Amino acid sequence: MDRMPHPATVEAPTVAPIADARQTSPTCWRATLPVLSDGRVTLRPLRVEDATSLFAMLTTEEVTRFISPPPPDLGAFERFIEWSNAEQRAGRFVAFAIVPAGYKVAVGIVQVRQLNLGFSCAEWGIAIGSPFWGTGVFPSTARLFLDFVFDEIGVHRLEGRAAVQNGRANGALRKIGAVQEGLLRSALFCNGRHFDQLLWSILADDWREARTTLKPRVH
Repeated sequence: MDRMPHPATVEAPTVAPIADARQTSPTCWRATLPVLSDGRVTLRPLRVEDATSLFAMLTTEEVTRFISPPPPDLGAFERFIEWSNAEQRAGRFVAFAIVPAGYKVAVGIVQVRQLNLGFSCAEWGIAIGSPFWGTGVFPSTARLFLDFVFDEIGVHRLEGRAAVQNGRANGALRKIGAVQEGLLRSALFCNGRHFDQLLWSILADDWREARTTLKPRVH
């Protein structure tokens, strides 16, 4: 999807846990993110040493064609990771490294930031290196991440954006049950151009109902 945040371009969000019966320990994720895995993909906390592989994976022409600009160099990726971890501890942002089975390095990032003070409404984004497109990494990542966002953080409404021209991203969102709500005109400035974006949403109750029918696929 279109969001590839870093400190130079992201307005710092604020994550404040809300009272929710699903959260037995509302602040545990703020101190330490869990490691999530389904056997195909592992989501783990970002590490500064991930900067090398993420810089290689997420700055290619294919990946950056329809997303907001990623950190421009290795040092900027390192600063993004340090910023991300600090924002998580402060309760304002969460990001995981995406590590496919059989790999030791991160090949992408999935993140969420709050859109209101209670984190009941949030926006997510994901960026994956192009060698891993169409391999099942995205749906596995989405299932793990959405379970965490809705069940652990307590998000009620999750929004995502994708450029109209980004058929792969829009198709992926539709497959996981996101609902297209509207058109955001010229909302993305990328590579010297303005692009219209589609706004998608997933509600917690809808996800809990849909995930029972979303089975992992072998590609």
